[in-house]
Amino acid sequence: MVKNIFKEGPIPSDFIATAIANHQSKTTIGAHSIFLGQVRADKVNNKEVEAIIYTAYEEMANVACAEIREKTFEKYDLTCMHIYHSLGEVKVGEICLFVFVSAPRRKVVFKAIEYIIEAIKADLPVFGKEVFKDHTHQWKVNT
Repeated sequence: MVKNIFKEGPIPSDFIATAIANHQSKTTIGAHSIFLGQVRADKVNNKEVEAIIYTAYEEMANVACAEIREKTFEKYDLTCMHIYHSLGEVKVGEICLFVFVSAPRRKVVFKAIEYIIEAIKADLPVFGKEVFKDHTHQWKVNT
């Protein structure tokens, strides 16, 4: 099933807390791993990043994310997985990516979270435009 992974603006901490709290009743889970991507105050060509404006080919990205989910569940013994990515402006210090996985055992969640993050970076058509403090901007280059 293809889910919409996108949230407008930064991902709020109460949304993350609620997602975590909702898993406390699932007693077959022994471990969770969470990745939070946060906008950094990078310096690029002596200019400081103030925010990133995220855009995406949403339908294509949602399908690609569904494929990442499917491959991850085939590869790792996970109980559940949640992926959310921001669209629009996210200021420095705010959360732009939230990935949450759960499994019966701890080692698998560490491996799965890294696999998912690398797949997202490689396969999702999501683009960031860095906005600098001087109000200029440029497309972000992922490293």
